[in-house]
Amino acid sequence: MNVNITGRHITLNEHTRNHIEVALESFIKYQLDITTVNVIVSEIKNGVNVEFDMHIAHANPVVINQGDKDLDTAIDLAIERATKALRRLHDRVISHGHDSIKDLELAEV
Repeated sequence: MNVNITGRHITLNEHTRNHIEVALESFIKYQLDITTVNVIVSEIKNGVNVEFDMHIAHANPVVINQGDKDLDTAIDLAIERATKALRRLHDRVISHGHDSIKDLELAEV
């Protein structure tokens, strides 16, 4: 999984980067073959915005945008939303009785 963490108009300290990386490593448990994750943390007028752009092999990308006044709160909320989206995708693959997302795509066609 390729991970790219970018700060726009904001400097990200090592603690924040490590917090994001640890959360991204926990996404491996969903076994979805995540190829690339782009995390963009940007400063906006009323606080910060955190965007997770996750590219999954044989599936549509999962994009999460979360804004908040506090940086840590925005990151935690974005991680929760990303976890929920990946869990739903994983459950959809498992509940259909297929081995992988690629098999699910073939079944839908």
